[in-house]
Parts: sequence; structure tokens; C-alpha cells
Amino acid sequence: MSELINNSQSRKELLKHMILQLHEGVAPDAVRARMIELLTKIPYGEVVEVEQELISEGLPESEVLRLCDIHSQALEGHIDLSGMKIVAPGHPVDTFKRENRELEKVVKELRDLFTLAESTTSGTGNDQYLNTVKGLFNKLTDVDKHYRRKENLLFPFLEKYGITGPPKVMWGKHDETRDLLKNAINALNMPGEFTPEMMEMKVELYLQPAAKAVTDMIMKEEEILLPMTLDKLTETDWYEIYRQTNEIGYCLYDPAISWQPQGVEIVEETSADDGTVSLPSGKFTSEELLAVLNTLPIDITFVDRNDKVKYFSQGKERIFDRNRAILGRDVRMCHPPSSVHIVDQIVADFKSGKADSAPFWIQMGEKFIHIEYFALRNDQGEYLGTMEVSQELTEKRKISGDQRLLTYKKVAK
Repeated sequence: MSELINNSQSRKELLKHMILQLHEGVAPDAVRARMIELLTKIPYGEVVEVEQELISEGLPESEVLRLCDIHSQALEGHIDLSGMKIVAPGHPVDTFKRENRELEKVVKELRDLFTLAESTTSGTGNDQYLNTVKGLFNKLTDVDKHYRRKENLLFPFLEKYGITGPPKVMWGKHDETRDLLKNAINALNMPGEFTPEMMEMKVELYLQPAAKAVTDMIMKEEEILLPMTLDKLTETDWYEIYRQTNEIGYCLYDPAISWQPQGVEIVEETSADDGTVSLPSGKFTSEELLAVLNTLPIDITFVDRNDKVKYFSQGKERIFDRNRAILGRDVRMCHPPSSVHIVDQIVADFKSGKADSAPFWIQMGEKFIHIEYFALRNDQGEYLGTMEVSQELTEKRKISGDQRLLTYKKVAK
């Protein structure tokens, strides 16, 4: 038997045979036990090749998708990663992995809360418990950006190298996870009185499966997909993925280190007018425009017409923290669950034309903060998005009298 297991072709045939046994209705537990017993360790590339061969030989993608969880769970911890390449900080694979670590932290917090479901009682504590769970699931939905980077940036390069089956299977698993997360959030938002029994039911039917789907995907990525992509893609391919990543955004993590591939000539991109942004009343270079936006004594966040966060200013002292992980995120997911209905109302009023602004002000310790949302429209009145403007007005509220230009005195730094 050892000769069989140590031969690549024999290992692949054995794995394929066992997956087909599952397809034919052999008990999953029995096949899983045989996989673990006979395969011991299997190189990550062989798992991908087997899935590709099964699809090429006519096994429907939907069936491979159905069997994917069973054979993935059986192989977990039994895939040989010794040949996996090591990447530098900032590399797209490094970013994928760091995002996975953040997702795992959220899932761990959720699982800790799930164990408290039985001990919850009626009252104010339940509202806090429920809002905490909702907030964590809102965080988990950020995984959509992680998946979209795989689907729209990574998978096309794999297809270029003839690897089409496994990306289709994984995309299907992404969609399943998205549906489970959506169902979990819907379950949390269902009206009705909170009871421990009802919460336990939601945990078992909706919340646990959604959290598990996220962590199961992490295993498929890190033990199968990412090692294989490192073998197939060139540094030029990876740089193209890296260059386009900001357009989709990050998941719960903002890379602090820029990455530059070795041995690849980097050509800085400029617009047709050499980076100049022309406006009706003048023009800026992109460097000047960035300096203007970051020097304004306000914080700006822009949400586009599709309710996705597209930009935020980066002044020296922001009032509310922002990082690039929010780019591309639905604005509703950037607010506590208790205030989402207000955000929905403001956006709906802006889109319908009922309102053009919505001001608020709050006291944060000793600071007085003014926050105002503005509807952005083009010359035809069409809705373009929403701009949030925040200002710290504590000192300005104390101003009285005059401070004229002629009284200016240079203040030493």
C-alpha cells in the first residue's frame, strides 16, 4: 500500500475514486475515515488537479460543489504544505491570510457568545447581547470584499493558466457563504420577543452554519488555493492583482506595508493629462488635490450612489477612525445595528429628493462634534452619493469679537 500512496498518480486516482464513491451515495463518514487512513499526506496541487479532472470527465460542477465540504473536511490537516512558497509582507497572499486571521477573531467572539445563549434572560442585557451579535455578523459580511478580490482578480489569472474547475467550485462556495450570512442577519433582525430558547434555535439553524462556512473557506484557501496560486502565477501577475486591490478594498484589515515584486519593472501610471484634475473653476495636480482634501479642517467620507464607501480624507487628526478596510463596504455595515434604520432613512430621503442634508451634533467627552450628511447631485439633479462631514467645534464655539488679518502674528512651531 505504501508504494500506492507515495505515487502521485496513484494518490490522485485514490482521491478521485473516493470522491466518486461519495457521489454514488457511499456513507460520508466511512469515506472520510478511509481518506484519512490511506492518504495520510497529499500535496495541495493534487487536490486541485483531481477536482479539475472530475469536472473535465463530466461530473457536474454542482455535484463537485456538493461533495466539496466532505472531502475538504476529510483532508483538513492532511494536506502537505511543505513546498509552499513564502511571501513578503504586503504581498496579496499575505493580505489574504491576515484578513483570515481577523475573520477568525470575529468567529471566535461569536462562538463565545453562542455559549451564552442558554444563560441569557429577558431584559436590558438581552438587547446588548443581541446588538453585539449583530455587530459581529455585520463585520463578517466584510468577507464579501475578500471573496470579490479572489473572484475578480485572482481567478482570471488561474483561468489564464488553464485552471478553471476549482475556481468555479470555490466561487460557488463563496455564494453559499454569502447566503448563509444573509440568512443569519435576517434571523437576527426578525421581530419578536427575545427568549433564550429562540436564540438557541437561531444559533443552531442560522448563526453557527454561517460562522462555520467562513472558517471552512479559510481552510480551503490556505491549504489548497493559495499554495497552488503561488506555484502558478508570476510576480508580474501578482503585481497586477496588488495594483487593482484598492479598487475592491480590504476585509477587516488595512495593510500597513507597500509591496513591490522583485525583478519586475514598475511603471507608474499617470492619466492622459499627467495627473491633472481639471474642474470648471480651475485645476489641481493629484498631489495638490490630496493635500487640499487632507488639510481641510473637517473629516470627509464619500458613499457612492450604490451605498458603497468610496473615499475618506486622511487629515492629521481624524475624529472618527477610518482605514482602507471600509472601502467598498456597504455604508449600513459601518454603523451599529441600532442606528442602521436611521442610515436607511437618510439615504432613502436623499435618493428620493425629500432631503439634501441631515445635521447631528454630539458631545464626546469634552469635545463638541458636529456631523452632517449631504446629498451629492449632478447638474441634472441626479443622486451621486452621500458625503459625511465631521468637525470638532469645541474651540470655535468659544470665539467672540474679531480676529482681523492685520492682527496676524506668526506663531513659532
